[in-house]
Amino acid sequence: MLFFDELYLVFVSIEKFGYFICLREKQKQMNEEVRIIIEPIQDPEKIKKVGEYYRINSENSMNYFRYWNEHTLFHWDFWLSWGIAIVPWIIWAYCHKQQSRGRLLLAGFLAVIISSWLDFYGVNIGLWYYTGLAIPTIPSYVPWDFSLIPVLTMFMIQIKPQSSVWGKAFLFAFTSAFLGEPLFLWLGFYRLLHWNLFFSVPIYFILFIICHKISRIKFGDQL
Repeated sequence: MLFFDELYLVFVSIEKFGYFICLREKQKQMNEEVRIIIEPIQDPEKIKKVGEYYRINSENSMNYFRYWNEHTLFHWDFWLSWGIAIVPWIIWAYCHKQQSRGRLLLAGFLAVIISSWLDFYGVNIGLWYYTGLAIPTIPSYVPWDFSLIPVLTMFMIQIKPQSSVWGKAFLFAFTSAFLGEPLFLWLGFYRLLHWNLFFSVPIYFILFIICHKISRIKFGDQL
């Protein structure tokens, strides 16, 4: 009796498996019937060519990620980059004027957006590049775009709020271009290809003017 019971269970299992296969095939057939094929109006050759560029870019990104994982992750430059990214925010948390926190953060986040986009664009078109990345993806360099630039912007806005905005913008631009950038060049984290430090000055100048203007939006607090 035990043999026949086991044989019965085998047949039941085969029957259930066959039913599952049949159901899956039927579902596949239904999917084929309801599938809507969308033909793009874009030139197929253009789609193919652009796809090739993205494929090459994706392969380069994966190759760099593997290199970063072996030669940067948890190395000295990795930890130093994260230290530079975190420490300025800790200092700002203790030293900023709390009554103006909202407006300062608004200006700081705008600085993050502008500097991150410009930095990404510069790296993407081959003007400069970074080593010792905190993360191997966007933003191009976390300590600069997400920490030093916004924190310095907020401090410059907070200090002597009645001073000339043009003078503060020039000081910000000079400090960033001729003190900050050379420091990272010395560390080897920042390499110039088709760029000059003098080109950075007007960009930092305009960035500060924009952020300062945003910080003056009235929220009921005073700097």
